[in-house]
Amino acid sequence: MAQLDLRPVSITASPLRRSAQLVGGLALYGTSMAMLTRAGLGLDPWDVLHEGLTKLTGLSFGTIAGLASIVVLLLWIPLRQKPGIGTISNIVIISVTVDLVRAFLPDQHAFGWQVLLLVGGVVFNAVATAVYVGARLGPGPRDGLMTGLHARTGWSVRLVRTGIEVIVLATGWLLGGTVGVGTVLYALSIGPLTQAMLPYVAYKDS
Repeated sequence: MAQLDLRPVSITASPLRRSAQLVGGLALYGTSMAMLTRAGLGLDPWDVLHEGLTKLTGLSFGTIAGLASIVVLLLWIPLRQKPGIGTISNIVIISVTVDLVRAFLPDQHAFGWQVLLLVGGVVFNAVATAVYVGARLGPGPRDGLMTGLHARTGWSVRLVRTGIEVIVLATGWLLGGTVGVGTVLYALSIGPLTQAMLPYVAYKDS
């Protein structure tokens, strides 16, 4: 299978289709985050950190996610990374959507509903990631941090990604974020699921 080209492409190429794809993907991503937080069976590393900071500060989950994104974006400066429209949209749309969905979706305590929200959240998260990344309008703050560190240090993407997520997960856990079977399921499945979806949604400029 040919390697996908996911480098950013100017918004002037297929602007309506790609803008709609970006917004839809980010809204679905925020929805999937809300589902995982309400399942109560464990979160992905960044959301463990977000939940821990939410408990510490009393701010909403979406507000914390947005503020964390801004802090991560500031780390782009010494890495000489440049944000795109997708980067800014990532911060705004996900933060708003996750709080909106959480306002209508209560915590689940029945095991069947917890499993349904967990599995659905992971699948939707993978689809959403493929959709918004496939729009090729710029990486999210966390993805840009990973690629920036890779470019500046020469370390492998795998090493950089793993190092970041271990630090984030450990910090979030110490702050009281939820680590559980959902954390493991997310870690094992998100990569393969996203990879499987990307060929169907990635914008091709040639």
